[in-house]
Amino acid sequence: MTLDDLRVFVAVCEAGSLSAVARDLACTQSAVSQHVKRLERETGTALVERHARGVVPTRAGQVLYEAAQGGITSLDAALRHLGELRDGRSGAVRITTGGVTVRHFMAGTIPLFRSRHPEMTLEFRSAHSTRRCIELLHNGWADLAWITFDEPLPGIEQRPVLDLPWVLVVHADDPLAERASIDPAALAGIRYIAHPDNSASRRRLEEDFVRLGVRPPAPVCTADWDTAVLLAELDVGHAVLPALPLLLPHSGTPLRTVPIPDLTPLTVGWAARRWQTLSPPAAEFASLVTRQLTG
Repeated sequence: MTLDDLRVFVAVCEAGSLSAVARDLACTQSAVSQHVKRLERETGTALVERHARGVVPTRAGQVLYEAAQGGITSLDAALRHLGELRDGRSGAVRITTGGVTVRHFMAGTIPLFRSRHPEMTLEFRSAHSTRRCIELLHNGWADLAWITFDEPLPGIEQRPVLDLPWVLVVHADDPLAERASIDPAALAGIRYIAHPDNSASRRRLEEDFVRLGVRPPAPVCTADWDTAVLLAELDVGHAVLPALPLLLPHSGTPLRTVPIPDLTPLTVGWAARRWQTLSPPAAEFASLVTRQLTG
């Protein structure tokens, strides 16, 4: 068996599809299948089961997948470190997250980390959805991802950090600003500033609307979290947002936040392919962010 065989097998287990892996690798489905068959010949046992919806690892395949995934992740980290030593670089911590979340969750940690490790580089890759963040982790383009938690992710270790309750961000002159809280009936009448279509936060929010029997009006516009705050300040509409650490832009803002207790809090935190194989600086950065946010 070869390292390429193991890489392809890991990809097949995580994608659940030979054709999807073939598309990602720009090769034929037959070529992907040959990698798996070679491993099955070497191990003397079936490693995947084919179903109408794709493939899943057998019990033996799951054993090999877990061992191969950890080994490949460690090897990739070592090869990256060797490349840094060869090129005279001190190293980097690579983080992927949404475009606005660095300011809300990491702004206080970045200067502290840089003062401790002036030789290290912090590289941020912006991604517009949790799904894209996970793709960057799987492809080895990021060490850490800050994501919205939704469900278990194959091949990914998740560490929740905060549960964020939902609030309605409204202009101070809006009648809703005087309320102590927002109930489901009031949600049905808001001028809804929606989150981007592919975002986990929008999906979770609108699932909660359905659970509560709420059908909000059609969105007046779509915006990321920070832009939604600005639009609410301009009285364009109402923003339903998680209670972010830096939600309101300044103390003199004409905005008010009103709790929405019936909505399920949004869980956010870290994801990595394998926590124990993170470089010490990457693990330290994640720990510093967690400590600053949780006090």
